[in-house]
Amino acid sequence: MGGFFGHDYSKYPFAFFSFEHLIVLVLFFFLTFALYRFRNHIFKYDLWIRSVFFITLLSLELFYHLWLYQGGNWDITYTLPFQLCSISLILSLILLITNSKFLANVLYFIGGVGAFAALLTPELFLGFPHFRFFQFFITHMVIIWTALYYVWVKGFYPKSKGVWLAFLFLNLSAFSAFCVNHLTGGNYMFLAQQPENASLIDYLGPYPYYIFSLEGLALGLFWLLWLPFAKKKNVHSQTS
Repeated sequence: MGGFFGHDYSKYPFAFFSFEHLIVLVLFFFLTFALYRFRNHIFKYDLWIRSVFFITLLSLELFYHLWLYQGGNWDITYTLPFQLCSISLILSLILLITNSKFLANVLYFIGGVGAFAALLTPELFLGFPHFRFFQFFITHMVIIWTALYYVWVKGFYPKSKGVWLAFLFLNLSAFSAFCVNHLTGGNYMFLAQQPENASLIDYLGPYPYYIFSLEGLALGLFWLLWLPFAKKKNVHSQTS
C-alpha cells in the first residue's frame, strides 16, 4: 500500500511550523473561535454534534491501528492507549455517550493541556498529505473541541476540585504508564526517556528530572485553565 496510506516515511517528512503545520493551527484557532462564537446557538444540535465527534474520534483511531497493523508496525511498545492523548481520546468517547460532569472536568484539564501541547509540538513522523498527518491533527483537535463543547455549550464549567481530580487522574495514569513501560519496554507518557522529536520537554531538564518539572507545569496549567471559570456555576442539568 502506497501513497496516502503508505509506510515510506521518507516521502512525507514532517517539519515543525512548516506551512502545512501553521495552516492546521490557524484552522484550529478559527474553528475554536467559531465554537465559542456560536455556543449559544448550537445546543439544539447537541445529539448531532456529539455523534459527529464520537464517530470521528472512533473511526480515525480504528483506521490508525488498522494502518499500523497492515504495515507491520503495530507494536505494544507504542500503540497501547497509555499516552496522555490516547487516554484523553478514550475519556472523550465515554463522555460523549454519558455526559458525565466528572469526565467533562477531567477532560477539560487533561485533554486541554495534553492535546494542545501535541498540536504545537507533535510527535509526528509523517507530514502532509499523508493519512497519519490528518489523523493526528484531526483527532487532537476534536479532543479539545469535545472538552470545550461541554464547557461552552453544555455549561459544565470546571470547578476548583476538578483541578485536583484531574491531577490525581493524571498521576494514576502516569503510574499505569510507568508499569506498562516496565513490562513492554515502551515510553508511554515519556516516562522512560525524552521524546524523539523536539518538544516542550526539552526545556524541562534531563531525564528523570523533567518528570517532576512536568508535574509542576501540569498543575500550574490546570489552575490557569480554571481561572476563567472561577465564579461560574454549571447551568445545564445533565447526567453526572
